[in-house]
This record gives sequence, C-alpha cells and structure tokens, in this order.
Amino acid sequence: MSLIDTARRKRQTGLSWAPEIPSDWNVRRGKFLFELQKRPVKEEDEIVTAFRDGQVTLRKNRRIDGFTNALKETGYQRVHAGDLVIHAMDAFAGAVGVSDSDGKCTPVYSCCIPREGVSAHFYARMIRTMALSGFIESLAKGIRERSTDFRWREFAEQPLPVPPIDQQLEITAFLDRETTRIDALIAKKERFIELLKEKRAADIIDCISPKPDWQIYPFWSLATHKSISGMADEGLLSVYLDRGVIPYSEGGGLVHKPSESLEKYQLVEPGDLVMNNQQAWRGSLGISQHRGIVSPAYLVLELDRSKINPTFANYMFRSRPYVERFMLASLSVGDIQRQIKWPHLRVIPVSLPSLAEQERLVSKLETEGVRIARLTAQTERSIDLLREKRAALITAAVTGKIDVRNAA
Repeated sequence: MSLIDTARRKRQTGLSWAPEIPSDWNVRRGKFLFELQKRPVKEEDEIVTAFRDGQVTLRKNRRIDGFTNALKETGYQRVHAGDLVIHAMDAFAGAVGVSDSDGKCTPVYSCCIPREGVSAHFYARMIRTMALSGFIESLAKGIRERSTDFRWREFAEQPLPVPPIDQQLEITAFLDRETTRIDALIAKKERFIELLKEKRAADIIDCISPKPDWQIYPFWSLATHKSISGMADEGLLSVYLDRGVIPYSEGGGLVHKPSESLEKYQLVEPGDLVMNNQQAWRGSLGISQHRGIVSPAYLVLELDRSKINPTFANYMFRSRPYVERFMLASLSVGDIQRQIKWPHLRVIPVSLPSLAEQERLVSKLETEGVRIARLTAQTERSIDLLREKRAALITAAVTGKIDVRNAA
C-alpha cells in the first residue's frame, strides 16, 4: 500500500468527508450508481433488519427482542440478497449494508440495486464512512433526537466518489481481509476480558466459601434493620447491579431522581448494607462507602462490626451464592413483584471466619482486584485502538487515501 501524496494523483471533490480522491476516480450522484427498488412481498417472506454494525440480515439471525412489530405491514417491501439497504432513520449510526438474505422490510428502508460498474459492498462501506464521520447526521431533517431522515431522495442527490470497478472490488477484498483480521484480534481481547471477569468472580467465591473452622450466624445477628428519615439535605445515593452503592451524581442518569419529597428517604452511613427491595435478588445491593439517603423502599442495615468486616461483607453479599439466597428470601409471582422481606432475610445463615481472617482475605482480594482492573483497562484501551484503526483503514481505503492495488 502507498499513500496518494502527489498533486498529479489527486483531485478536489468539494466533499467535506472526502475532500480529495485519486485523479482516476470520478464523482457521481447516488441516483446514477443505484436504482431504487419497490417489490411486492411474498407470503413466506421473513423480516430483514439493518443493524447499526452494518449487517443486514434476517432478524431471527441476530435477535428478536427489543423490536416493535407492526400490527399491519402496510407498505412493506421485498428485499433481495445483494441489495444495498439503507435504514432512513438509523443510517446516521451506520445502519447501512448489503443484505445477505431475501425477505421483507418496512417502507423506512431504501432497497437499491447497483448499476453496471458499481459494487454494492464497496458503497455500503463508503456510506457507513459518511455516516460515522457525522456527515449524514449533519443532513438531519427529522425531528427525532440523534436521528435523520436519510431516504432515497437524499441519497440519490449525494455526490459520491467513483473508483473504476476493478478498484472497487480490490478495495472491498482488501477491507474484507483486514477487517476480518482486526475483528478476530478484538474478539480475542474481549474474550480475555471475559476470562478476567470469570477469574475475579471465582476468586471472590473461593474467598467467601465456608471453611470447616468458620462460624455460622443467622443474618439477624450480623445486621440490624434501621430507618432514619427527615434528612432531605443529605446527598442522594443510588444502588446498581454492577456498581453497588454510589452517589446519584455518578450514576450517569440511569436512575431518575424522584419527584416526591426526600423527607421520607432513609439515612445511610458508611459501612451500612443497602438492599434494593425489588432487585436485591438480582444483586442490586452493597455496602455503602458514602453518607447519604436512599429510597424508603430500600432496606438499610447496620452491620455488627465486631463480627463482620464491611468490605468482606460487600464481597460476600454481592457474590452469586448469597444473591441466590436473597432470591429465596423474596416473595414473587413474577420478577417485577419480587421483594425481599425482613422475616425471610433475617434467618439466612451466614458463615464467617474470624475478623483477622476476613481482613486477610479482603487484602488478598483488593490486591488481586487492582491487578485485574489494570489488565482490563489496558485490554479495553487496546480494543479501542484496534477499532479506531479499523475505522481509519476503511475511511482511507474508500476515499482513496491509500492505494490497496496489489496489496497482499
């Protein structure tokens, strides 16, 4: 590969996202490269979906949850494998690709077939480059937040770089090879992070698993239920499945601040165990490191520190074995109605080592946690760099910044 760096081999386009292209490329509008199709559906057709990662496939091949199905499929159209498919409302986020299946889709999609000398796969990558550069969003005419109305009429008038067909095919083949290689590296690194998480969970379970010399306590002898209200000036705390008890301001807006008065909210002191009544059976609980207030629907428990170290308790009660016990302490007809009840919770058996052993185990877990967190952060950063490299490579190839002809 070589950079296109001489004036002789460049030409100006006037396009913000591709200001220069090779001199042997042309610029033509989308309507001269593709033809819009409107086909009647067949009875046996299944739903085809354009996903934001660029895959266009039968919905059942990816997932079926999270979608709203129309009661009447008014205006639905047939998709053919090989069509360039553009999701009008999600194109800005990358929902553009070549369908791998026959099926049907909503009228919000544009199904296009390439004209002679045009590769649908090449232009799928080019349009995604336009999208991820922010160009399509800049054309927004819709009223939905962070969305656009990039329909055929907009695409048809967009000027697009046009390499000779042999270069389109070479670029597509090159990108298929290189992105497959990069994706494989990313998958390995993501699997490594999953293994680190599994090891962390296994280490915690090993440390909190009862040993023959540990003493068994009923839960009520380790934690006292308390409820102190009238502290509305204290900071609001939130309880998360993955993060435990944290200040509301650090929650990223995932928990909405209540509209009701905070006078009934309960005071939490550092070291208290806080349990979301309706979600503790899933792991929404933890030992607070902060002073603040929580919903009156939560359980706030003061620990007996002569028997249990709060940090050890945080590892123990947030681990899978104890979350499963809390599940058994919940009354339920369905998941939404599960609630932990103190009469059931108070009799749960808890096995504990001596305080000195608890402190030793906490030290071990904290040291190992720092090491795993460092490895995870390093790996996540390397994944980000690979994704940036992938995006930059695609952009450079489809805009002619690199010459991939004869690339091995």
